[in-house]
Amino acid sequence: MAMPQKEGPRANRDIRGVREVQLIDETGQNRGVVSFFDALKIAEEAGLDLVEIAPNSTPPVCKLLDYGRYKFLEQKKAAEARKRQKTVEVKEIKLRPGIDTHDYEVKMKAMRRFFEEGDKVKVTLRFRGREMAHQDLGYKLLLRVKEEMAEIAKVESEPQLEGRQMIMVMAPR
Repeated sequence: MAMPQKEGPRANRDIRGVREVQLIDETGQNRGVVSFFDALKIAEEAGLDLVEIAPNSTPPVCKLLDYGRYKFLEQKKAAEARKRQKTVEVKEIKLRPGIDTHDYEVKMKAMRRFFEEGDKVKVTLRFRGREMAHQDLGYKLLLRVKEEMAEIAKVESEPQLEGRQMIMVMAPR
């Protein structure tokens, strides 16, 4: 049965199948190619760990450092990267074919805000009752939205009819 793979780089006696390593000491100085056991001995004498930095090079590059501290700093770096990452959400704006001018402007203002925050917007135009007979009015309304938002957003999916609603998805430029 195979041993489960550990996360992160190999350290000390976990480094196997290697006779020689390129050794870099704790100050960052290159000590050259050293036998693996000598490198391990140097690490133990310094009270540090021998950590494999570049396992795919020949010979593998190993560095003398405090492995616990190294792992802690790597976790901290990963957490920082996750914190800075922004998830793109899809916001929805619902319209009707006979929307009033002021209501339309309020919806456009909200859309602009969504695009500035880096979110995508799904514009849903709902038809009720006999409005289905005037789908062209709805299509013209979506084209108007598309034209007004052209400088700050691009259309990801063109207006298409799904049942009683017409849908268009836009993303920030």
